[in-house]
Amino acid sequence: MGFAAGTVAAVCKAQGADLTTVDVSQVQRAIEAGGQSLDLSDYGDYLRHQIQSHEHIFEKTDDFASCHASSLVLLSNGGFLVVWFGGTQEGRADVGIWASERRGCVWLPPRLLARVRDVAHWNPVLLGAGRGNVHLFFKVSVEGTGRDGRFGVSEGWETWWMSSVDDGVSWSEPRILVEGDTQGRGPVKDKPIVLASGAWLAGASTETPEVWEVFFDRSEDEGLTWEQSTTVAMDPSVFTGKGAIQPTVWESEPGRVHALVRTTAGFVGRTDSTDDGRTWSELTLTDLSNNNSGLDAARLTDGRIALVCNPIDSGRTPLSVLISDDNGTTWTRRLDLETAAGEYSYPAIIPTAGGMAISYTWNRERIAFWRGSVEAIPKIGAS
Repeated sequence: MGFAAGTVAAVCKAQGADLTTVDVSQVQRAIEAGGQSLDLSDYGDYLRHQIQSHEHIFEKTDDFASCHASSLVLLSNGGFLVVWFGGTQEGRADVGIWASERRGCVWLPPRLLARVRDVAHWNPVLLGAGRGNVHLFFKVSVEGTGRDGRFGVSEGWETWWMSSVDDGVSWSEPRILVEGDTQGRGPVKDKPIVLASGAWLAGASTETPEVWEVFFDRSEDEGLTWEQSTTVAMDPSVFTGKGAIQPTVWESEPGRVHALVRTTAGFVGRTDSTDDGRTWSELTLTDLSNNNSGLDAARLTDGRIALVCNPIDSGRTPLSVLISDDNGTTWTRRLDLETAAGEYSYPAIIPTAGGMAISYTWNRERIAFWRGSVEAIPKIGAS
C-alpha cells in the first residue's frame, strides 16, 4: 500500500490537484503502468465514504465588508472557481463581482472580476461548458432605479455576460445578455445547464412589488440569443404571498427537465418539462419546507439528485444537503452543513467525479466551500 500512496501523491502533483479530485481509476492505471498489481476498488469506496472538504474560501478581508450569493464551477485542471458579490452591503453602489480559484488545496486571494458601472451588482452565476470554457452571468442595477441600501433594486436590473476560454484566467469584456431587458433575462441565481440536445437552459424569474413569477430562458447558440418561455402557471390561492422565484434545473433524461423553486408559501415549488425546457407544467408545492430563501440542485454522476437548501419555514439555519433516489420526489439522506445561529444561505451545487461540491454564504462575512460524496451524507433515520 505504500507504493499505492506514493502513486496517489505523484498523480496529485502531476495534475496540480489534491487527493479528493483524483479518480481512483487513474491511480489504478498508474500502478499497473509501474508493473505492480493491486486492486484499489475497495480503497476507492473507502475514500468516497471518508473524504470531505469544508472550509472558508477566504478569511476577513479589507476588500469588502459583506458578501453573498456565490456560484461555482469545476475547472478542466481539477480546480474550482467560485464567484460572489461583495461590497459595503447588498444593494450599495460599491458592490461588485468577486472571484477566487482553488488550486490544489489552496484558495487564491479574492479578485474583483466585474464592475461595469458605479451601481449595485448582484447574483453572479457560472456555467462550465467544457475544455476551459467558462461563462459568467450577473445582474446590474438599472441606473436611476436602485436605491442606496439593502435589497436596493426597486424597478429592474440588467443581465450581463462575460466568457473565458482559459478556465477563468482571462475574460471577455462584459456585455448585455439581452438588449433592452430590465427584468432579469437569463439565469437569476442558479447555474444554467447544458441539455442533452446541446441547448442551454437557465432558470429565471421576475420580481415586482406585487408578484414573483418564474420563467425559463433557452439558448440554442451557446448564449448568443435566448428564447423566453411563458410564465409558469401558478395558483395564487396555493402560492400565498408574492409567489415564486429562482428555479434550479436538472435533466433526468433527454428532453425531460425539472425545476425546484423558492417560494413564499412555506414549501419548495416544482415544475416539469417534457419538451426540452420549452414549456412547463403548472407550479405545484412539494412537501419540503422552504424559508423563502435560495436553493440549488444538481443531478449527480450516478443519477441521484442532490439539493442544498434551508429545509425550514423561517430563518436561514440550518443549511442542509439532501439526496433523492427518485428524481426529487422523496429525500433519503441529509447532512446539515451548518447548524449554529446565524445566516447560512444562497447555496450553489455542482456534480463532481466523487460526489458534489457546494458553496454558500456564511453570515455574509465569508463564502464557505464543502465537497464530499453521497456516502458521506447519512441516511435519514440512521443512528
